[in-house]
Amino acid sequence: MSAIRTESLTLSYGDSIIINELDLQIPKGEITVFIGGNGCGKSTLLRSIARLLKPQKGSILLEGNAIAKLPTKEVAKQLAILPQGPVAPEGLTVLQLVKQGRYPYQSWLKQWSEEDEKAVRNALESTRMTEFAERPVDSLSGGQRQRAWIAMTLAQETDIILLDEPTTYLDMTHQIEILDLLFELNEKEQRTVVMVLHDLNLACRYAHYLVAIKDKQIYAQGKPEDVISCQVVRDVFDVNCEVTQDPIFGTPLCIPHGKGRCILPQLGEANGKEPVTTS
Repeated sequence: MSAIRTESLTLSYGDSIIINELDLQIPKGEITVFIGGNGCGKSTLLRSIARLLKPQKGSILLEGNAIAKLPTKEVAKQLAILPQGPVAPEGLTVLQLVKQGRYPYQSWLKQWSEEDEKAVRNALESTRMTEFAERPVDSLSGGQRQRAWIAMTLAQETDIILLDEPTTYLDMTHQIEILDLLFELNEKEQRTVVMVLHDLNLACRYAHYLVAIKDKQIYAQGKPEDVISCQVVRDVFDVNCEVTQDPIFGTPLCIPHGKGRCILPQLGEANGKEPVTTS
């Protein structure tokens, strides 16, 4: 079953077509990751799915319903998006930020309720941000800020979460922290997670489903182990590589070719270089 489906979707900025006649099905209850080179349309596609960009042609179906015809608050109750590099107003606390996630449920007739309070509390606990609730968002570390924003999306209590490069500008520790959090949300709550990621190896580790985009179309899609090959990486990213198996997770591991120190004798000799030895 698909959570989101696109039919003959065409996206453009002015006269420049970014995505052309795209048919895509995003599996329900799984983690899907969009991969591809810079400027291939990954983020544009994500924004369109969130109804932040109007298609030039085609349609997007959310749980089988045309998203363009749904009321804005109804969409916000089904789908939450975390854009790349969000910025909170100066002085806004984590708690105030997370409460913004309850906006779709507020109206003149329905003000803040115990249900809203519970959703915010659960979001803070799930992201391990309870102790930072009264801290200003702009005083937090990069990883903590990202967790705060994710907490806001969780407070929306949507079945679908979209994230545009959630690990950008984060160090290795915080990248794994954020991706582990999203993985746990998917495992425990069956949330459908759709992400744009640049790190191909992390994408392979965390995704159930990969969508590789090239030349305004889907080049390949499926399980990472069925999608990633030397040929696919060469065609999509224009880089030669070796693909092996991650020794810990068993997922595809991409090792790009390039320059650098070579400490393996056979490879050093093949490249006409003296191997670097270590004591």
